[in-house]
Amino acid sequence: MNKSRRAFLGQAAALTAGAVLVPLAEAEAAINQQPPRRAGHEGRRYGMVIDLRRCIGCQACTVSCSLENQAPIGQFRTVVHQYEVADTDSGEVASFMLPRLCNHCDEPPCVPVCPVQATFQRTDGIVAVDSDRCVGCAYCVQACPYDARFINKQTKTADKCNFCVHRLEVGLLPACVESCVGGARVIGDLNDPDSEISLLLRENHDDIKVLKPELDTRPHVFYIGMTDAFVSRIKGQQGLWFEGSPSGTPGDML
Repeated sequence: MNKSRRAFLGQAAALTAGAVLVPLAEAEAAINQQPPRRAGHEGRRYGMVIDLRRCIGCQACTVSCSLENQAPIGQFRTVVHQYEVADTDSGEVASFMLPRLCNHCDEPPCVPVCPVQATFQRTDGIVAVDSDRCVGCAYCVQACPYDARFINKQTKTADKCNFCVHRLEVGLLPACVESCVGGARVIGDLNDPDSEISLLLRENHDDIKVLKPELDTRPHVFYIGMTDAFVSRIKGQQGLWFEGSPSGTPGDML
């Protein structure tokens, strides 16, 4: 092994060892210091709409994504969390399905914290990871407020949904969109007013929500039919959610 290679690996090990010491607040502080975007589909802005009225929680998206992208067992780029929503007054319980994935934000907090610029955003809005450059420091994992990133157990590098960019490049849909039996997921070009996703957003304008809008990351995964209780208080894990009152005041998540 040559000296330059040993030096690089030594720096990588130091970064990895120190990753747990980086405060999340410090990582989030860099949100508006975005580096220049890299090449993508010029003039396009990819986004995804998830219609929760159509999602049945079958996990076909999770399985197809795992098969397509070969994520390690137990690690997922996308998953559908199932919640039981209980009204504390009436005792009535209903199931709520919430698909989760990278939100491909316009102001992604994961990008500026990467010390080697392995995490980057393309001009078409897709946030991606250069696994050849990534040193596995996990800064981006800490910075993501949507629990959408993980350190791949096999490659030891950051991993997440990238909208199956390798499929988009050849005119195919992402695996999760193609496999959705309910047709709940729609991906497309938000800059094209006649695209399916643009029409869907206009038709459901009053019912469009994103996760954690107060963070001003400008996420580009949009939800139709999401209850207000999950917009900002979502913790990332499935469980039992208690509605505090008939008016819908959020309660506690177990």
